[in-house]
Amino acid sequence: MTEVALPPRERILRAAIELLDDGGIDAVSTRAVTARAGVQAPAIYRLFGDKLGLLDAAAEQVQAEWVREKGSRKPPADPVEALRRGWDDAIRFGLDHPAAYRVAQSRTHPSPAILAGQAMLAEKIRSVDRAGRLIGSPDLAAAVFHAAARGVTLTLLDTPIADRDLSISAVAREAILAAITRPSSAVGEITVASAASQLKALLPQPAVLEPAEDQLLSLWLDRLAHTPLADHAD
Repeated sequence: MTEVALPPRERILRAAIELLDDGGIDAVSTRAVTARAGVQAPAIYRLFGDKLGLLDAAAEQVQAEWVREKGSRKPPADPVEALRRGWDDAIRFGLDHPAAYRVAQSRTHPSPAILAGQAMLAEKIRSVDRAGRLIGSPDLAAAVFHAAARGVTLTLLDTPIADRDLSISAVAREAILAAITRPSSAVGEITVASAASQLKALLPQPAVLEPAEDQLLSLWLDRLAHTPLADHAD
């Protein structure tokens, strides 16, 4: 299918994405988009409302395509290595699409594509937990991992390209992984906290217990997994 054969909405989005990548947000003017997409200005307002709506849709498209591509890859056998690669992919995406990344991150509420990416991260964290290598709760680990990767990406984007030190990403990544995971050699060192966390990760979904029983068991396992004295009791 040739470019001109694409529907107007797709041509406009593609033009906006190219302009975002080439020149940033300021490059996405109505005149530039209409010229590149081969449409009239009213089509932009009819399909996207205004420039902000177009920018939002373009950023969502970029993010969605990246998430779909990530989801099509076969993950490594080591769940912690999968997290490591996921971090590197996320940082690279932000640096490759700085304008689209900033637009997406400026939203008050996460977009569907960002939510899909967060769901993928949550599943990777659960895989680490099922392997007995997660420290702490999956929700906390996912939140810390996401926040740190986002902060590193924005820090690098705020730094002039000539002054960027990409080793910041590797240092932060390994620090976060050290804080939320344990090495494979330590998996055999069963503790009350690690056993409770792993059991919760392995419980079937949907639950086989009654709702009240499932809620109570979850409460008990959370308490055992996060009580410091649990692994030192006589």
